[in-house]
Amino acid sequence: GFLLDAYGVLLDGERALPGAAALLADLDRDGCPWLVVTNAASRLPETLSRGFAAVGLAIPPERILTSGALLADPGVAGNLRGVRALVLGPEGSRRYAERAGAIVVPFEGDVDAEALIVADQQDLCWPDHLDLALSLLVRRLDAGAPLRLLLCNPDLMYPVRPGRVALTAGALAAMLEAVIRERWPERGIGFTRLGKPSRAIFDVACRRLGASRPVMLGDQLATDIAGALGAGLDAVLVGTGLAPGRETGRLPVRPTWVLPSLAA
Repeated sequence: GFLLDAYGVLLDGERALPGAAALLADLDRDGCPWLVVTNAASRLPETLSRGFAAVGLAIPPERILTSGALLADPGVAGNLRGVRALVLGPEGSRRYAERAGAIVVPFEGDVDAEALIVADQQDLCWPDHLDLALSLLVRRLDAGAPLRLLLCNPDLMYPVRPGRVALTAGALAAMLEAVIRERWPERGIGFTRLGKPSRAIFDVACRRLGASRPVMLGDQLATDIAGALGAGLDAVLVGTGLAPGRETGRLPVRPTWVLPSLAA
């Protein structure tokens, strides 16, 4: 079977990449199991499916595993039922938290919550929302109060179009973790990462797919490739999206195979 990254492998921004639709059709024709595994946490699988269909990619919701969906897995994110949570991200991100049973609190005043969920950078009111999240973190940790820190999408950036990238949720969490390391260096506090390269999302993907050793196709070394290799899977670096433009032998992480593009 195959695990397929979405952005940078199947599509770039809002267009399907060459060879993506043909690959999915070939896998279906051959009866080969496949699953899209994405760090996206801003839109629900059913919303993503409609967006994929709009660019010619037939991917039903049940073939999509997002990092946001892992919020509802107590074995990965802990039990969020009844937990007040501040969620960085758009409406879809808040829906993921609500589906996990969390009580999503609004960004206002001296907001208090037992969990801080960094899901996505979309709809972020900069810097106000991040300032409120930071203030919540400082108040609770200074008081010795518990605060669950969850990061859905560990990616630092994502491809918008050729030659253009943008920061994502992982970069926001990295800023907050920099404050934590400086203010409480002895505590070893950090975000629990749900998406790639976390082992958890690969384990869930394998169970969903019913395969013990599927092959991962991705464009990001630090998340797709390193995560798959760490989970004991083979990994194909696809040379689109954010794939590094350097010789394979000099890459900091060595993929099992390298493919210039899905159209190659």
